[in-house]
Amino acid sequence: MVKATKEMQARAEAAFAKKEQQAREGSKAAAEYAGAGRVLRERTVRLRALRLDKEAADRKAEAEREPPAPKKKRTP
Repeated sequence: MVKATKEMQARAEAAFAKKEQQAREGSKAAAEYAGAGRVLRERTVRLRALRLDKEAADRKAEAEREPPAPKKKRTP
């Protein structure tokens, strides 16, 4: 009887330790996931700003460029 109780206690402690380990790993994984999401959002904001700046510069360059000379009509 004493042997069975000690075995049960050992199994219970092992199960508890396993649950604690899973909880620690879970919180670590959640933190990594949140960090990766933050990095992705920051990169997206930076790239969007660069794209908008480039588009504005392209529009400005297009506006400053002289329009092409009209084509001469051919007379038969």
